[in-house]
Amino acid sequence: MPAVTFPAPRRIPYPGGCVLEPAPYALDYLLKWPADVTVAGQLHPNTPVFPLLRDLLADPAKYGVTPADAEAARSLFLNVAGQALEQEGGQRAWLEREFAR
Repeated sequence: MPAVTFPAPRRIPYPGGCVLEPAPYALDYLLKWPADVTVAGQLHPNTPVFPLLRDLLADPAKYGVTPADAEAARSLFLNVAGQALEQEGGQRAWLEREFAR
């Protein structure tokens, strides 16, 4: 079992209208998207996934995981959130760029 687990995001709740294009809205949503995240057996309920993963990548030992575990969690996020973003016309590379900031 992976050291870090979280569900895939459900369909992005785009409000419609002319407020924002779907793809940029989806990116913003995914960067704040909350889910139940388990890290090394500890549940982090309703936690924004992306910020937690950034912290995890910066200091894996703080969370009791290895750097490889943190990278695996990053890859999982890029896969599941990337698919959700692509469904709204966005690009997975946008998420990769956010990790590089």
